[in-house]
Amino acid sequence: MSALLFTAEELPEGFSYPRGLLRLVELELFELEPWWILTGDHLRALQKGMRDRYPTRHLVLFAKRQDNDDCVCFDMDTGKVSLVHDWASPGWEAKGEFQDFNKWLHAAVDDLIEF
Repeated sequence: MSALLFTAEELPEGFSYPRGLLRLVELELFELEPWWILTGDHLRALQKGMRDRYPTRHLVLFAKRQDNDDCVCFDMDTGKVSLVHDWASPGWEAKGEFQDFNKWLHAAVDDLIEF
C-alpha cells in the first residue's frame, strides 16, 4: 500500500492516514464517481503542483473530482479535510471543509448516488 499512498517519509511528521482511507485503498475502491481516490505517481504529481500553487497551505491530497478541479486534502493547519478548487488563484482556492475524513466520505457517497 505504501507505493499507492504517500509513505511515512513523505507525510508530515505526526500525520497518519485515517483507517477509512486505508480501507478504501486496501479494497481498491478508487473510483467513487465523481470522486477518484488518487494513488501512485498521479497522487504525487498533483500534490507537488498544489504545493507549488499554494505554498502557504499545508495540505495532504487524497482525492479529486473527475468533472472539475475540486480536490480534497487533509489540512495540517486546521486538522480538517479541506475542499480545494485547484488551479484557482491563491486565496480563492478554498471551497469548504469537512470535520474529518468520514464526513467527507459520506458526502462523497451522496455525490456518487446523485452523479
